[in-house]
Amino acid sequence: MRFVVRRVAFFVATLWAAITINFLIPRLMPGNAAIAMLGRYRGRINPAALHALEIAFGINTHQGLVSAYFSYLGNIVRGRFGTSLTFFPDAVMHEVLQALPWTLGLVGLTTILAFIAGTLIGLISAWRRGGMLDGVLPPIFVITSAFPYFWLALLAIWLFAIKLGWLPENGGYDVKTNVAWSWTFIADVIRHSILPAATILATSVGGWILTMRNNTISVLAEDYVRMARAKGLSSWRIMWTYAGRNAILPNLTGFAMSLGFVVSGAILVEFVFNYPGVGWMFLQSVENQDYALMQGLFLMITVAVLVAILAADIATAILDPRTRDSR
Repeated sequence: MRFVVRRVAFFVATLWAAITINFLIPRLMPGNAAIAMLGRYRGRINPAALHALEIAFGINTHQGLVSAYFSYLGNIVRGRFGTSLTFFPDAVMHEVLQALPWTLGLVGLTTILAFIAGTLIGLISAWRRGGMLDGVLPPIFVITSAFPYFWLALLAIWLFAIKLGWLPENGGYDVKTNVAWSWTFIADVIRHSILPAATILATSVGGWILTMRNNTISVLAEDYVRMARAKGLSSWRIMWTYAGRNAILPNLTGFAMSLGFVVSGAILVEFVFNYPGVGWMFLQSVENQDYALMQGLFLMITVAVLVAILAADIATAILDPRTRDSR
């Protein structure tokens, strides 16, 4: 219980620091969102137009810093992050909620699949060192993991979309398809996600294989594994219950952080494939100096990473009681 309380306290303190930094950074920069929007048009800025935009963006130039901070906290609780400059006059939360399912469906699912596949291959490769599986799959996926996202994505587009014509080259769905919860639309979305998903899998699974294989080899040399073998336990039980359970512990935090960063999306992949996810939206917000959208996305990514790390710490404490030692 004390372990959980400490972790939750650390989560709350880190979240408060992130929220405070997220509040201060845009206010330490010159100008505001309204000035940035009008600055796109050359010429003299009309004071009436500037004032109207400041009202639309929720900017109060006469409000003190402390008062603005507490107003900001209240808006966060209510889910109000202001008006997006990029998608004006839509609210930030509205746009984020539209892009988030695309990223969770693509990057989230492929991250989980890469972790599961890499963990299983790494565990079996270490258990049967020198075998066919150990000699083929780990080297192949480690090599593919060294390829940059965008290079492999461009190669996949050239081969499977342009040359062979098997799959669409960009977008999340065909613009001619009726957007609705129908099998036609779902099948079209799946077809458009195959290339970016395969690119992410090919460039990420190798790291999980290598780390899980190395962890398992170290665990297999421990005394409790030798004792399990001496007791005559089955190889299947030793591999999963003794070796696998302990070898996976160092990877849990890395996996949790990967899940947390799923919210930010694979920016390069989404950019290359013109995929309508959060990563593409983040890039658009930076290019357009959309501070409100950047703030909302930054805070969402921070919360996702912190929650994932907290869940990983609790899972590690359950699997390995030694981590709960308060000394």
